[in-house]
Amino acid sequence: MYTSLFDAVFADSFFSPMRTVYVVSDSQLEEIKLKQRQEELDNLEASRKMLEENYQSRIKIIDEREHELQEELKSLAPAEKKAALATEETEKCAVKT
Repeated sequence: MYTSLFDAVFADSFFSPMRTVYVVSDSQLEEIKLKQRQEELDNLEASRKMLEENYQSRIKIIDEREHELQEELKSLAPAEKKAALATEETEKCAVKT
């Protein structure tokens, strides 16, 4: 059953309970704010750690795949290019470490 806008406003304004208001001291308010900020900071740190772990995991997968492809290229390349690719790979490995 659909209610009209008038019915909704009328019902909400007269029959709905009023919002609850809490009165707290300044020290309690500061304590609540401090707790909320600490929770937010903890969440940010956890998010950062998770992102860094995911990033490192993806880098490792990409490096492994890159190495596999270089090995395949080496095995598929003609004899002349094999020496050049081996030299290039050695240089890349030296730069990474």
